[in-house]
Amino acid sequence: MIALPLFGAAVLLLGGRRTNAWGHFFGVAMSLGAFAVAVVTFVELLGLQPEQRRRDIGLFEFIPGMVDLGMLIDPLSISFALLITGVGSLIHIYSVGYMSHDRDRRRFFAYLNLFVAAMLLLVLSDNYIGLFIGWEGVGLASYLLIGFWQHKPSAATAAQKAFIVNRVGDFGLLIGIFTIWTTFGSLAFADLTHEVAGQASEGTLTAIGLLLLLGACGKSAQLPLQSWLLDAMEGPTPVSALIHAATMVTAGVYLVVRSGAFFEAAPTAQLVVTIVGVATLLAGAIIGCAKDDIKKGLAGSTMSQIGYMMLGAGLGPAGYAFAIGHLITHGFFKANMFLGAGSVMHAMNDEVDMRRYGALFPVMKITAVTFIVGYLAIIGFPLLSGYYTKEGIIETAMHHNQILGWLAVLGAGLTGFYMSRMVFMTFFGKKRWADDAHPHESPAVMTWPLIILAIGSIGLGAFLVLGNRFMNFLSPAVGLPQPADMPEPHVFGVGTAALATLALVAAGAAFAWFRYGAAEVPAVAPRASFLTTFARRDLYGDALNEALLMRPGQWLTRIAVFFDNRGVDGLVNGLAAGIGGTSGRLRRVQTGFVRSYALSILFGAAAVVGALLYVGNI
Repeated sequence: MIALPLFGAAVLLLGGRRTNAWGHFFGVAMSLGAFAVAVVTFVELLGLQPEQRRRDIGLFEFIPGMVDLGMLIDPLSISFALLITGVGSLIHIYSVGYMSHDRDRRRFFAYLNLFVAAMLLLVLSDNYIGLFIGWEGVGLASYLLIGFWQHKPSAATAAQKAFIVNRVGDFGLLIGIFTIWTTFGSLAFADLTHEVAGQASEGTLTAIGLLLLLGACGKSAQLPLQSWLLDAMEGPTPVSALIHAATMVTAGVYLVVRSGAFFEAAPTAQLVVTIVGVATLLAGAIIGCAKDDIKKGLAGSTMSQIGYMMLGAGLGPAGYAFAIGHLITHGFFKANMFLGAGSVMHAMNDEVDMRRYGALFPVMKITAVTFIVGYLAIIGFPLLSGYYTKEGIIETAMHHNQILGWLAVLGAGLTGFYMSRMVFMTFFGKKRWADDAHPHESPAVMTWPLIILAIGSIGLGAFLVLGNRFMNFLSPAVGLPQPADMPEPHVFGVGTAALATLALVAAGAAFAWFRYGAAEVPAVAPRASFLTTFARRDLYGDALNEALLMRPGQWLTRIAVFFDNRGVDGLVNGLAAGIGGTSGRLRRVQTGFVRSYALSILFGAAAVVGALLYVGNI
């Protein structure tokens, strides 16, 4: 699975222009090959008894006496592998059409292959060292793809921002890994089971959990390390789909679930995970309500939906299956909508402002219908995939902490508003196109992936959730929840939280229709209230980072430079100048005249004789 896309990246990067004619097809083939291996592996895993569905594959001794590099095939890792290679392959196929006119298309597919290989290494490694190598590989690939159009200053800046912000999270992850090794003497997942509680103090386990969470916040764009996510939209649209649906932002959720033993043994860290998840799902939803850029609106949506997953992951075994289930269904409907947005941009001369869309449904029926299917799934429309997985998270959260549960319900209502707003502004209402826009349906190589993703957005959630099918499948990797940790069994849509969620979603959609469907949408955004400006400015996250981190860091740097110039260098240079000045003055004594030296000898001899006489008299 890892070798095929890694080989594809190597061939396309090292082959150079000689691979231009066929490089994109080769990249697609390598991704599809990895997907085929993942499917075969999944079928083999299903043929085993549940207690045997865990296979460690040793590769080689990586760091002598510390860690061996190997692969772990279990229900959790294979679920991610299927998502990464399956949805990733559809994004590869879509990119053949989307990037058809880009002269660097071969390099783009090399980076896509590298991204898939790094993410597979992350989820298939059997220890934290292999995970961290894949973690950094994902960071590198995201930097290369976000800044792919590096001739645009905004793209280059966004790539740097994503890279630097993620370094903050990676620092936390590294310290967490060091602490795990120091405390337990092992970094293998097999050695770090649910028995860790008796091997370390709760304070140590809490510290490990919070450090791992910091790493997860960086990769999954959770508060307070979310600022890079919306800027990442500067990359080509297939990159946005890959990052937001199948790879990078899902890594943090995987890390929390894979490290569940630490969080279950440290209730404080587990509570912080849920608080971060709820805060982020609300923040992302608020941001999405005010964005006119279709890609940035979807980015805010991703931030919010990953918040739901983090909330579920913080609820322990009761929430793991719903969190990962929502991650998988989200991979389908979010990739569907991002690629649908790319299809719209492809037809509208790369325009991203929804205020310049409108009435696109009649001319882009396939794109519109598939996008609407994804929209219905993400808002939790009954019987579609997102309904089952998100409802499971909300019900479980309500059972554990009603405050968290009701905040999650509020987030669902906001989702109903901002996603409905996006659909109404894009596909319905009056035409607001530019004069040179001639919208048309995208070619089949772009629409077929949309159709396949839309089908997954319809039925996948029910398949995973009903009958606890996915929970039972994951249990060998993450354990089964205690009956007391699960909400009372009920038919979906009948519980109080479910009915309240549906009511708020319907109200949000109705309000969006009143504002953006029935009413005329101005081509230029009107003057906004403070709250709308707050959302448009991404809740002032960049301003906060600048005030709390950049400015103090800038002053610290200036103080360090001053101390270095005037202190360290000043001391060294001053000492050198003093010695040089003294020697310059002393050298004047050396005149080179014999008479001067004779006179000096005379004075010296007289001084010595005088001293001897003085001492003799004493």
